[in-house]
Amino acid sequence: MTTYGADDGRPGIGRARLAHIAAWSIDLPDDEAERACAGIVEKTFARGTCICPKNTVLESWTGVVAGLVKVGTVSREGRNVTFTGVPAGGWFGEGTVLKNEPRRYDIVALRNTRMAFMDRATFMWLVEHSVVFNRFLVRQLNERLGHFMALLEYDRMLDATPRLARCIASLFNPVLYPGGGDHLEINQEELGLLSGITRQVANQALKTLQRDGVVRLEYGGITVVDLERLRNYGA
Repeated sequence: MTTYGADDGRPGIGRARLAHIAAWSIDLPDDEAERACAGIVEKTFARGTCICPKNTVLESWTGVVAGLVKVGTVSREGRNVTFTGVPAGGWFGEGTVLKNEPRRYDIVALRNTRMAFMDRATFMWLVEHSVVFNRFLVRQLNERLGHFMALLEYDRMLDATPRLARCIASLFNPVLYPGGGDHLEINQEELGLLSGITRQVANQALKTLQRDGVVRLEYGGITVVDLERLRNYGA
């Protein structure tokens, strides 16, 4: 079953729009890009919407066009567990599309968010016919494996401030989330949700990171001053 938000419409976007929302498409030959364009539809979701509940078969590869989503689950005891956040520019869920299985996590919009959905038939056509797309997928899957290994490490071993630092750094991964620059529109509540700490703890941790010169707090967002130090903060 596929779950969509507002603005339901027929699939299909233009080549310029594809290049704008999907950095992976820039090097595709024209015929492959046209095939990709024809298989994508964009949808808008309000803040707090569960875009795809856990164990739902979402027969699409998903990208964040604008906004921010949380990928996580709720344990049997009712504990919220966040795996990662995905900002604008990120595409995810390729593993479950390849395996054609239900997603093992919830996708929740942390703010008003616009998503892109590529239907599975188009995705699999690119897998079977596009050398460029397959090179991208190999790099994407390898980077994602390293990303989740790092998240597991800092969740188990680090205190609040280093954990938040690594969480912020993960949102600036140039492979998974290209084109983001050094600034991210995100608030303290959203950072707390993504890093598994309260808003109050996130506030204090952010002030520490700013004093240490790795981030700069600005109205409505964060600018990274030293990404390498942020990635290794607390090591």
